[in-house]
Amino acid sequence: MSQPLLLNLRNLACGYGDQRIVQNLNLHLNAGDIGCLLGSSGCGKTTTLRAIAGFEPVHDGEIQLAGEVISRAGFTLSPEKRRIGMVFQDYALFPHLTVAQNIAFGISKHPRQAEVVDEMLELVKLGGLGGRYPHELSGGQQQRVALARALAPEPQLLLLDEPFSNLDVELRRRLSHEVRDILKSRGTSAILVTHDQEEAFAVSDHVGVFKEGRLEQWDTPYNLYHEPQTPFVASFIGQGYFIRGQMSSHEAVNTELGELRGDRAYIMAPGSSVDVLLRPDDIIHAPDSELRATIVGKSFLGASTLYRLQLATGSQLEAIFASHIDHQVGQDVGIAVKADHLVLFAVPGSVAAQLPRQENGVRRYSSAT
Repeated sequence: MSQPLLLNLRNLACGYGDQRIVQNLNLHLNAGDIGCLLGSSGCGKTTTLRAIAGFEPVHDGEIQLAGEVISRAGFTLSPEKRRIGMVFQDYALFPHLTVAQNIAFGISKHPRQAEVVDEMLELVKLGGLGGRYPHELSGGQQQRVALARALAPEPQLLLLDEPFSNLDVELRRRLSHEVRDILKSRGTSAILVTHDQEEAFAVSDHVGVFKEGRLEQWDTPYNLYHEPQTPFVASFIGQGYFIRGQMSSHEAVNTELGELRGDRAYIMAPGSSVDVLLRPDDIIHAPDSELRATIVGKSFLGASTLYRLQLATGSQLEAIFASHIDHQVGQDVGIAVKADHLVLFAVPGSVAAQLPRQENGVRRYSSAT
């Protein structure tokens, strides 16, 4: 059973002063879900988060929270009236207050203040540390305090702005999973901002990929990887290379790797040029194959090895082989394509590029723009 709509951004445009950084943004988040705004620096994700929090006005469109308009052009409900919690990149803890006092800061009038603080300490695995000061804690512990402080007033929505960026890689990975478990256990809705794909996929139910102030796709992590709607999303998410091909039918495409057949019908007309996305897991090790490639790079990953391969034409691909298959740079290897699910994009100017885009079902691939 789906949860009710909580956050709705409609035709939103926002920025700083007269400068519009985000344009025509539409997305929604259901109650209990965790969303993520993902993109490189300067793409507009933090600007969007600040507009949701009420720190920045909007130029066009509107922001609704639980059916109430909290921002539109000419109106911004003050942040303290939004029932929105915030976890900042730098934790923003009060150094002169103890851990318990930091957590209690936003619930000073709560009749069960002490009890709530104790609950929060246990929730973030800091039981017994309420009397310490922030400088006596590690970075991960400080971030847990910041999370507990934001959750204590029971906000309708929690916003997290690059919350793990100051932590080392292993701690980031562990804490991101812990934060998801905490939010899900409480049914707390949240929006995370990050530039880290692994972090976005580990925490979020839906992820929005931003490019230069525009939302390219708002979807599940699975669909972003397997069903990218634009060439930018296809190249930004995960790993992979494009190779050029020509449609031989609505289900198959001829490439330098041979004829590749998908598990669906595509809108591209036979004879049109397309770019085919191939992920590392689409290329398999096949020692007896006539299809050969030269290893030009490798990265040992433990259970597997990522190889960068170059075809006779000069095109490059990536492939993941089991780690006990140990090839060296410069070695010639046999490969095969095992990609029943093909991601194709029409080449601009080809026959397919003139066909109308369709958004429903599998027929949603369109030309590069």
